[in-house]
Amino acid sequence: MYAADPQLTASHILQTFRHDELYLFLGAAFTTLGLMSAAFSFLQRKFDAMLFWLALFAILYGVRLWLQIDFFSLLVPPTVFSRNLRIASNYVVPIPAFFYFEAAGFLGRHGRKIAMALMVPFLSLFVATLLVGPKDAFDLINNVIVIISLIALAVQSFTRKNSDRDFIIIRLGIVVFIAFALYDNIYGALGHHPFKEPMGFAFFLGTLGYVAAKRTLHRDQQFSEIQKELEIARRIQTSILPPGYPQSAHFNVAARYVPMTAVAGDFYDFLITDPQQAGLLIADVSGHGVPAALIASMVKLAATSQRANAADPSTLLSGMNMVLLGNTQEQFVTAAYVYLDAASSTLRYSAAAHPPMLLLRAGNVVELAENGLMLAAFSFATYSTVEYPLQPGDRLVLYTDGLLEAANATGEEFGPHRLSALLKDGARLNAEAAADHIISSVQTWSKSQNDDLTFVICDYTASRAA
Repeated sequence: MYAADPQLTASHILQTFRHDELYLFLGAAFTTLGLMSAAFSFLQRKFDAMLFWLALFAILYGVRLWLQIDFFSLLVPPTVFSRNLRIASNYVVPIPAFFYFEAAGFLGRHGRKIAMALMVPFLSLFVATLLVGPKDAFDLINNVIVIISLIALAVQSFTRKNSDRDFIIIRLGIVVFIAFALYDNIYGALGHHPFKEPMGFAFFLGTLGYVAAKRTLHRDQQFSEIQKELEIARRIQTSILPPGYPQSAHFNVAARYVPMTAVAGDFYDFLITDPQQAGLLIADVSGHGVPAALIASMVKLAATSQRANAADPSTLLSGMNMVLLGNTQEQFVTAAYVYLDAASSTLRYSAAAHPPMLLLRAGNVVELAENGLMLAAFSFATYSTVEYPLQPGDRLVLYTDGLLEAANATGEEFGPHRLSALLKDGARLNAEAAADHIISSVQTWSKSQNDDLTFVICDYTASRAA
C-alpha cells in the first residue's frame, strides 16, 4: 500500500495539472502582460494612468487565477493563511479593474469618485477575510457589488457616444468580459462556481492587444512618412544653401554645414561673388529642427531682398530685421555679414548678436566684433559697420555658436580658445583642408552633437585687382 502511494500521488498531480493547464497558461500570460505593461508605463516620460491600472489589473488577475486552481493546493502546504489568501484574492482584483475603467473613461465624469467608493468595500472584504477567514456573507456582498457595478458599467459603455473604431473594439472586449464576470458572480451568489470569467478576461485583453498592435502599426507608418518628409525637407534646405564659391583670384572660400538633425536653423549665403568683391553671410535661428529650418528659409529670402545693400553691412542687417520682424513666431535670429573689397583691400563687417568673426593674420588670431541686437526681435534695433584693412594671406572665419558650445563627455565646451588654436595649427592648409580639420577636431572633441555646426572660411589672396 505504501509503495503505491507515490504512483497515486504522481497520477493525481498529473491529472490535476491537465485539468488546470489552461488556467496555468492564462495566469502566466495575464501576469506577464501585466508586468510588461507596468515596465512600459514606468519607462515612459509621462505617467499613463490607464496603462498602469491595466498592468496592476492583469497582474492581480493572473495571480488570483493561480491561487484559485487546485494545482496551487498541491504546491503550497495547506495553511489557514494560504486558504484565507486564496479566497481574499477575489476581493482585491476588482479595485484596479474599476480604476482602469475610470482612466479609460467608461465611468463618466464622476468616475474617480465611483472607483474610490468601490475600493472601500473591496479592501474591507480583503482584510476581513485575511483576519477572520472566509464567510458566505463576504462572498454574497462581493457578488452583489460586482453584479450591480458591472451592469451599470455595461449600460454606461453603451450610452457613451463615440464613433472611434478603437473605442468600439475595446468596448466589445469589456462587454464580453462583463458578461462572463456576471455569469460567474450570479452563479456564485447562488452557491455555484463555474469559473468561466478568465475566458472573458482573455478576450478583453485580446481586444486591447489588437488595438495596441493597430496603433503601433499606424504609428510606424506615420513615422515612416515623417522620415520621408524630413528627407525632402533636408534636400530642400540643402538646395537653398549656395553651391561652392566660384574660383577667384582674390578669395578662396570654403563652407561647412553639419546639422544636428535632418534639418536645421543654421544658414550661410554668398550675396556677392564678383571677381573683386565678396559678400559672406552666416545666420543662426534659435531652436532646432523643422521650425528653425522654416525660419532659415525666411532668412534666405530676407537676405536676397537686401542684395542691393550688400556693400553696406549695417543697412543690409537693418533691412533683414524689418523683413523678419513679426514673422518668426517669437524665434530670433543671430547673424554676421562681411563685405570684402579687393580693389580697396578693405572689409566691412556688422553683426546681430552673433559670435565675433575671427581674423587669422601672420600667425595671430584676432576677434572682430561689431554687434547689434538680434534680428526679428526688436523694431528699434540698429546696426553699425566697422571697416578694417585687408592684407594678403588673411584668413576670415564666420561661424555659429554650435562650434564653441560643442561639449565633451565631461561637459566641457570646445570654446573660443581651442577654435583659435585650431586656426593657428591649420594656417598652412588651404581653405578646404582647414575647414575639414576644424570639423574633424570638433567632432572628435564632442562625440554627441548637440547643436548645428556651420562656418565659412575665406582666404584673401591678393591686395589688388588684377
